[in-house]
Amino acid sequence: MANLSSSKGKLIVFSAPSGTGKTAIKNTLLKMDPTLVFSISATTRAKREGENDGKDYYFISEEEFKDHIQNDDFVEYDHHFGNYYGTLRMAVEPDLRMGCNVIMDLDVNGALNVKKSYGGTSVLIFIKPPSMDELRKRLMSRGTETEETLKIRLARVQEEMDRAHLFDHVVVNDTIERAANEILDIIRR
Repeated sequence: MANLSSSKGKLIVFSAPSGTGKTAIKNTLLKMDPTLVFSISATTRAKREGENDGKDYYFISEEEFKDHIQNDDFVEYDHHFGNYYGTLRMAVEPDLRMGCNVIMDLDVNGALNVKKSYGGTSVLIFIKPPSMDELRKRLMSRGTETEETLKIRLARVQEEMDRAHLFDHVVVNDTIERAANEILDIIRR
C-alpha cells in the first residue's frame, strides 16, 4: 500500500467503457468544482485531433514508458489496444498531500490496482452508458474507430460491465450534467 498517511486528498478513479463520456464528465466536474485536480496519464498512443501533450495525456515513446516502468515511477500502468497507458506518481501524490481530490480516468484493471495500492484514499466510480445502442452510436460518431476496433471495444465492454460491482459506486451517464452532479455528491461525502 502506498505510504500516504499524511494525505488529505482522495483519488477519485473513473472507469468506463470507451465512449461512455468519462472525458465530458471530467471536464464538467472541473468546471463545477475548481478545487478538483485531474491527473494526466502517460501513453504511447498517437495523439487524436484536438488533444494536447501535457493537457490530455503525456504522449511519450515506448522506450520512455518502459524506462518509467523500470524505475517504478507509475501508480499503475497497463497495455491494451497496442499501446501503454499509465499514471505517474509525480502526477498524483503531491496533490494528494496538499489535500486536493485528484480525478483519475483509468481502465478497470488500472482502477482496481489503484484500490489495492491506495485503499481508503481512493474512491472507485464505474460509469455505465445508458444502453449498448447509445454506446455504439457514441463510438461511431467519434470517427476514430474501424469496424475491427469497434468490434474489439464492444467485446471488451461486457467484460468491463461484469466487473462494475467491484467499484465503490456505479453511475449511469444518461446526461453529462446529471452524472456529474451525482459524482460530485459522491466526492463530497
